[in-house]
Amino acid sequence: MRKHLRNKRGFSLTELMIVVAIIGILATIAIPKFMTYQAKAKQTEAKNNLVAIHTGEIAYFAENNGYIDDFNAIGFAVSGSSQRYYYEIGKSSLGTLPPGCTASTLDQATANSFVAVAIGNIDGDTTCDVWAIDQDKVLTNVTNDVSS
Repeated sequence: MRKHLRNKRGFSLTELMIVVAIIGILATIAIPKFMTYQAKAKQTEAKNNLVAIHTGEIAYFAENNGYIDDFNAIGFAVSGSSQRYYYEIGKSSLGTLPPGCTASTLDQATANSFVAVAIGNIDGDTTCDVWAIDQDKVLTNVTNDVSS
């Protein structure tokens, strides 16, 4: 019986440490890339909401022959408990401005044009992510908070 147990061997401590080192190296490479992809996915929230604001403004314009700076009038509201962005259009704003971010001067709404802005800080650094959309549906990343 003892001879039978001597033939079975496990992993040595050296072999286990090599495996742990390899896993650590792979994690060091993969985690920063994952964080970038995660931040870019969060930016999709701002883009989708700005397109929804654009759609509401276009519908309002079709009925009233002018744009408006009222989120309720265009039927836009943010749902969900984790809001990452603050939205502005003219004199109207929606949400909470993230810490370290300042309100935009780009937003405006007149009878003939509008610019809606989304402001957020998706990775907690000192740079705020700023997106804008206008009446022509031109979506612009004014300030990018995601490093490439």
